[in-house]
This record gives sequence, C-alpha cells and structure tokens, in this order.
Amino acid sequence: MPAKSTGGAKRKTAKKAAKKTTKKGAKSTTKKTKAKLTVKKAAKAQSTRSATKAAPKVKTAAVKQPAAATKSVTSQKADVVRVRVRQIRSSIGRRRDFRETLRALGIRHHQGEVVVTRNPAIDGMLAKVSHLIRVTPEE
Repeated sequence: MPAKSTGGAKRKTAKKAAKKTTKKGAKSTTKKTKAKLTVKKAAKAQSTRSATKAAPKVKTAAVKQPAAATKSVTSQKADVVRVRVRQIRSSIGRRRDFRETLRALGIRHHQGEVVVTRNPAIDGMLAKVSHLIRVTPEE
C-alpha cells in the first residue's frame, strides 16, 4: 500500500500561484478604473460647463400662497390616524419575512405593543402579519 502524502508542499505552491494571479489582476484593474475615472471626471466637467452656458438666468418672483392653502396643510395633520398594534401570536417557527415585518413595525417581543401612524406602507405590513397581531384604534 503506498504511503499517503500530506500534500503540504502542493497546497503552498497553489496558494502562492493564486496570490500572484490576483495581485497581477488587481494591478491591471486599478489602472483601468483610474483611466475610467479620469474619463468620467472630464465628461462631467464638460457637461457642467455646457450646462451653465446654455441655461440663461431668469429671475422668478416669489409667489405667496393664500392663507387658506396653509390652513389645509395643518388640518391634514389633524387627520393623522394612529393605531395600537399588539402581537398576540409568537413569531417562533414563522417565516423570516414575518419576523422581519414585526421588527420593522417596532414589535420586539411576544405581547409587545406599539403605536404607529397609518400610511400605505404600514397598512401593507399590518396586512402581511395580520394573523400574528391585533390592531386597535389609539385612544
């Protein structure tokens, strides 16, 4: 039966060869990227020069909004709907995206409770984990 070789010498030479090829490859790629960057900088400088020459400066008069428009913005803030979200089922053994959604809502533990402002993104999250949570209006 032939003796087994450890192959230590072969491994070292293979590693050295791999290092040499990556070093050579790294040098050539850095030269290429430097050349690309200089070309991009030159193109950017040229485009900014032409853009400043082409665009004439025009003065615009400030337009004041009527008081009614500013009141509607403040009234929209009063219409903010906030809800209380409580986790009623454990996230153990659930899909990873369910656990991440609960974490994104701010619920850290089972029976954890948070108050969130409703918007389309939050509504989507609440719909996704609706089987794990209970949603009630904030009091």
